[in-house]
Amino acid sequence: MSLALLLSTTAAMAGARHVTDKDAPRSLPDAGPVSVRWEDPSKFSDLRYSGNRYEAARGNWVEELAVYLRDRAAKQLPEGQRLDVDILDIRRAGSYEPWHGPDLYATRIIRDLYPPRMTLNVTLTGADGRVLAQGERKLRDSAFLMNDSPSNSDPLRFEKRMIDDWVREELTAPDA
Repeated sequence: MSLALLLSTTAAMAGARHVTDKDAPRSLPDAGPVSVRWEDPSKFSDLRYSGNRYEAARGNWVEELAVYLRDRAAKQLPEGQRLDVDILDIRRAGSYEPWHGPDLYATRIIRDLYPPRMTLNVTLTGADGRVLAQGERKLRDSAFLMNDSPSNSDPLRFEKRMIDDWVREELTAPDA
């Protein structure tokens, strides 16, 4: 019985994913008009300034946000245009506050003083190959709690809404 428990626990621990794992992807596969890349997430603000680096690194949130960004941007891009995005930094909404004690050590506390932020380097290319827009974009949603829906339990909902706002603003044609 204890051997089965040990094997199942070891398997569960082996399956735990961290965004800083050496074998974790650092880009999305090329598919369509939007490419998204990122460097080592251990350098992202969300991990560097976290009150709990281990919990901040858990999961697959960098890739999830990259896929979300790619899919939303691809829907908004006019035919023939291409968008290349390098994610330079991510700071998710909320933070760990270890001073609340062991019961809340692994809980991300959502407060308005911890808004979501992302820094992107983007290149938008037209169908003719001409660069239409290029440079660093700093995304931030200081009012992220104003439109929060209690029924939305997605842990990345604030970051995704910030991406939606940026895509709508950046990729909507001026005459639309």
